[in-house]
Amino acid sequence: MVVQLVAVLGAGLVRADSPVVLADDLGLTRGDGIFDATRVVTDGGGRSVVEHLDRHLARLARSARTVELPEPDLGAIAGLVAEALRAWSTPGEAALKIMHTRGLEHTTMPTATTLLTITESEPGGRRPLAVATLARGYASDAFAHAPWLLGGAKLLSYAVHTSARREAARRGADDALFVSSDGYALEAPTSSLLWVVDGTVRTTPTGPTGILSSVTVEVLSEWAEDAGVPFEAALIRPEDLYGVTGAWLASSVRGVCPIATLDGVPVPMSDEWTGRLASAAGF
Repeated sequence: MVVQLVAVLGAGLVRADSPVVLADDLGLTRGDGIFDATRVVTDGGGRSVVEHLDRHLARLARSARTVELPEPDLGAIAGLVAEALRAWSTPGEAALKIMHTRGLEHTTMPTATTLLTITESEPGGRRPLAVATLARGYASDAFAHAPWLLGGAKLLSYAVHTSARREAARRGADDALFVSSDGYALEAPTSSLLWVVDGTVRTTPTGPTGILSSVTVEVLSEWAEDAGVPFEAALIRPEDLYGVTGAWLASSVRGVCPIATLDGVPVPMSDEWTGRLASAAGF
């Protein structure tokens, strides 16, 4: 079975081991670019569906505007995704990643490089998680008056995020939860934070926090409005998560995963709420 597929805008499908980025592409040399990612579900007959592609393409465009990149050709990217899906038939779940760089450094008119990959996902990704808190190094409102920090953009420069997950693993945890310098829980390296208190679903706010607007959270907020479930953005201190009904890390690829422990201390878990949120998010 195919376990990875690569496609490049303007070239179409290429071999997974083909060189597709030039040595002075700013996305490679400086992490100067953006990306977005979501889940691909393929049935036993080989038919694949991308979850919420339009929402993710819209967020890709917002990220481009934030970092002052040329507007991605969303129609052409959607066509490239469709071409890739026709070639992807591995049953189960996979991750689709769309990358868009600033292009070549040593040219007077840089040309953006847009490529995508589809990679088979590991099963069992939605099990309860052991999570470790890690200092993020800035206050919860650090992005309020600093647009140059590029808050809310999904950037290619993910070194801090991958470093955080390695540190979490060293601490015996499955994932990390960033904490602001003023003591508030923010988000995980690749997931948003959700929790339930007194029947209200809450998530950390975007904007001043610099947190990326989550497609999964957006879908859940729409479900909550339709279902009459209270839903709001709020800040919470990590130690207060020990007193909630339940807490989760949510992402478009991994789904809605309950937090079982935080820094080794059990966090309450609710099978009822886990089922409701996962079903509402399409998992």
